[in-house]
Amino acid sequence: NRLRELYPDVPIIIGGIEASLRRMAHYDYWSNAIRRSILVDSQADLLIYGMGERAIIEIAADLQQGIEVGNIQDVQGTCYRVPNKDYAWDYLELPSFAEVRADKKRFAEAFKLEYLEQDPIRGRRLVQQNDEWCVVQNPPALPLTEEQMDEVYDLPYMRTYHPIYEKAGGVPAIKEVQFSLVSQRGCFGGCNFCAIISHEGRIIQRRSHASLLREAKILTKLKGFKGYIHDVGGPTANFRRTSCDGQLKRGTCRGKPCLSPEPCKMLVADHSDYIKLLRELRSLPGVKKVFVRSGIRFDYLLLAKDDFLYELCKYHVSGQLKIAPEHISDRVTRLMGKSNRAVYLRFVEKFRRMNERLGKKQYLVPYFMSSHPGSELSDAIELAEFIRDMGYHPQQVQDFIPTPGTLSTCMWYTGIDPMTGEKVYSAKSYEEKRMQRALMQYWLPKNHEIFAMAEMQGLADDLVIL
Repeated sequence: NRLRELYPDVPIIIGGIEASLRRMAHYDYWSNAIRRSILVDSQADLLIYGMGERAIIEIAADLQQGIEVGNIQDVQGTCYRVPNKDYAWDYLELPSFAEVRADKKRFAEAFKLEYLEQDPIRGRRLVQQNDEWCVVQNPPALPLTEEQMDEVYDLPYMRTYHPIYEKAGGVPAIKEVQFSLVSQRGCFGGCNFCAIISHEGRIIQRRSHASLLREAKILTKLKGFKGYIHDVGGPTANFRRTSCDGQLKRGTCRGKPCLSPEPCKMLVADHSDYIKLLRELRSLPGVKKVFVRSGIRFDYLLLAKDDFLYELCKYHVSGQLKIAPEHISDRVTRLMGKSNRAVYLRFVEKFRRMNERLGKKQYLVPYFMSSHPGSELSDAIELAEFIRDMGYHPQQVQDFIPTPGTLSTCMWYTGIDPMTGEKVYSAKSYEEKRMQRALMQYWLPKNHEIFAMAEMQGLADDLVIL
């Protein structure tokens, strides 16, 4: 808005993760309100959603040819605004901002329509009236080819934070990513609380081995490199191929998950390319060790008939392997879009046996989430008992926070699973959310007072002595 005041005649284009997730009317947790599309509220001319490489090049070419920014309306992966739907063509209309603000059922309907069209090949153009403006969303940008991914990542990046941060002592987070490699983007895991489907999509796009080896060689020459590549992965490290062979022609299946809660019969579980890549990277001069830290999908690993777990445990775990079962109540994992407790326990046992075979002492670091939609206090207690019985002592725990654009946020706000129409309970009070979070760290003295207070208030009559 300030830029618009200063430069009223200059095209303003917004993008990035926030623009991606707020491109249509959405629930905003911080203000506890339904907000209009950020394209309208920001007064920008265009919104780019997704990773944006294709879109920004097309827009730049149109502007260079003298096309007015208001007339750039055919670029995939963008949203633009017009007075009403009569200015659009071949579209699917969503309930308006006024409707979704007034009625949670209409919000759920709008979310489902938008969610199911997030595919670059079969997705349709969407329109939604946001007060005086109608926001038009073109289908997502086409996935980048391997050659295009290489071109993006071969650019001469500085590989560190901007010098302006030196006065503040730098950016501590650089330590985790400076010596890591992004090998692919996209995720077909289907976690309902995750925003990746709305930003990078479900179709895996990967870099070539040659590109990754070139970057690895650059890392070995950087100041501070000690021989360790900290990570090779993406949103999910062991997704290096599309989930099935037909996606690049027909798109992803509408409303049908690839992996969880149940794997599709067409899913191809194959780590062969990833195994080969890791072998090539760890054989480079100057590289002592290559770690995998961005997280793996253990349910996908269990479906594969290759040697990935052997390679992973022998060469690529730094003593601890991070995984994300998120919960163990079958009711909650189903609403999360995650695999169930039995699948997780199968992996735990397989991991144990593999490390026993290798003569290694390596451990799993599981991530769990409290207060996800569907998680009642009984589910939180079930999770706490599981953590106790497994001997886990998580030092960091995550409480569900509704973020724009996710299916879980829609469930949390509306109390409805938009895909099924099922009613869903969500913990919303400060007291219950605090209790569910505290149960995951039941052994900490600071949490004992929370349990005692909950029992006094009748919030946890069935609370067990953990």
